[in-house]
Amino acid sequence: MKKQGFSNGRTYKRAIDYTLPIPQTEYVEETSLLNADGTLNAKGWAKHNVFSYDRNLSIPRLRRKEWDFYQISDGRYMVQVSFANISLGGYAAASLTDLGEKRDIVNATSVFLFGKDRYILPAKGDRPHTVDMRVGKAHFSVETSEDGRQIYFFKGDVECSFYMRHLPGHENITTVLPFEGYPTRYFMTTKLNCMPTSGQFKYGDKIVTFDETDTFGVLDWGRVNTPYRLVWFWGNGSAYITDEKGDRHLFGFEITWGIGDESSATETCLFLDGKAYKIGAVDVETFPKPDKYMQPWHFISSGGCMDLTMTPEYDHHNDLNILVARMNTHQVHGKWSGTVTIAGKCYDIRDIYAFCEYVENRW
Repeated sequence: MKKQGFSNGRTYKRAIDYTLPIPQTEYVEETSLLNADGTLNAKGWAKHNVFSYDRNLSIPRLRRKEWDFYQISDGRYMVQVSFANISLGGYAAASLTDLGEKRDIVNATSVFLFGKDRYILPAKGDRPHTVDMRVGKAHFSVETSEDGRQIYFFKGDVECSFYMRHLPGHENITTVLPFEGYPTRYFMTTKLNCMPTSGQFKYGDKIVTFDETDTFGVLDWGRVNTPYRLVWFWGNGSAYITDEKGDRHLFGFEITWGIGDESSATETCLFLDGKAYKIGAVDVETFPKPDKYMQPWHFISSGGCMDLTMTPEYDHHNDLNILVARMNTHQVHGKWSGTVTIAGKCYDIRDIYAFCEYVENRW
């Protein structure tokens, strides 16, 4: 396979040749994330979060960031509901975007300062837990059980409530990636998708309703301690597909790369009916910056398990630039087609809705 890697100077340089095999170190037993001196103890991936996280060991404290981020979509509307504590501050937020009309409808956010030891989120995102946070006039809550999770947000004339259903034995991909030259820095995330979702988003006197027949939710759960500058790609999708026998399956994928040292694992996985199937590194054939975001994105994985092309329909671009902090995000939504191979079986993917983003971040 021809190498498809790329570099655009300061903003992105792939640290690995994605076409070569990478050891995928899998953890199956409970393991401490950090040593007593704050250095990283584990690096690899798991199908459930088995990494024990003690936030008090994470140093330097002001580089510690923790978030629970939910994205919900039926391909026409997108909802984002999140809570983040980035030590110097944080926020609770909910937003509604019309993907068809290519515009943000409403965004409700409450911020706080100096939240290092306040608003402490759970140490794992895929175990039963309760979150109940109030920031100013905003209320964010999550009730998680083995069967699913109830998400709620309220602020002013914005209120939303969603139920995200778990499949039996629902697996995810949890990864821990180190940063070369930074022994106490790490990027630990859980991506849990393929959750059929129902609920509604109210704003003023308007209500948008979502049904689990065509709506899916993804959890992006992060507990990280990172250097100042980061760039990444994140792609994720869930959809019902039909195999050659006419049987219906719940399919999904998670592809993230560009963050940290990927020499022990990549944050790349395919899902089928609630089970996770690890794949190797993924790259996109043509780097989208600066003017190719709305051109087709061709994704290829090491070993050929994933060969998908996204035809973009909307570049949901946000550029938050405040003094020394910036998050420049191109989250591109579109239709994905191609083939994936799971457990030796090839599946045709035709025009499913999903997204991939490219982000340049300093904070």
